[in-house]
Amino acid sequence: MPDTETGCRLYAVIEAAEAAPDRLAAAFAAADLACVLIVPAAGRTLDAAAASPLVELAQRRGAAALVVGDAGLARRLKADGVHLHAAADLVETYQAARSLLGPSGIIGIDAGLSRHDAMTLAEAGADYVAFGAPAHVQDRDRARARRDELVAWWAEIFQVPCVALDVETPPEAAALAEAGADFVGLALPVGASAATRDLVSTVAAAITTHATAS
Repeated sequence: MPDTETGCRLYAVIEAAEAAPDRLAAAFAAADLACVLIVPAAGRTLDAAAASPLVELAQRRGAAALVVGDAGLARRLKADGVHLHAAADLVETYQAARSLLGPSGIIGIDAGLSRHDAMTLAEAGADYVAFGAPAHVQDRDRARARRDELVAWWAEIFQVPCVALDVETPPEAAALAEAGADFVGLALPVGASAATRDLVSTVAAAITTHATAS
């Protein structure tokens, strides 16, 4: 992962859907992105044709390009790494990804609610751990509270970088930066590039304001 000496940074999550390169370009025009996570469009699987232009664009702009869940695809696309979701066999999945991507590949882990898995995988060599508030959880307040608690716990104890996922608003981003998140994971809107630019700009400003105040 890019270093975090400058404080909390933006980690963009983009669906590889129609006009995705335009939306990603708009995000870069609005702020500096440290990392771009490429995920499939709703109802689809991620393939090389959809992901490749986004990998290339992110890397041209100096961001780390990651694909979700498929280390083999990351290797084929010469992406910087892979982001793994929480699963029962997460340690084995991590080890398989590390074998494919080697020591220089970025492997990030969403450990779900398991503190034990997060610690185990960080000790095994994961480049970051992530905690989120998944959209399928209906009690949004509870999901965000759990994420925020895990981020604060991790930041207080561990050196491995932490990504706070599923961030939706500038105040939420600022609060997570204050809690110690190294990266704020912001899902880019599916739709007009102007909406992406505006959201990224306001979230980046919120993080910058926090850093200046600190």
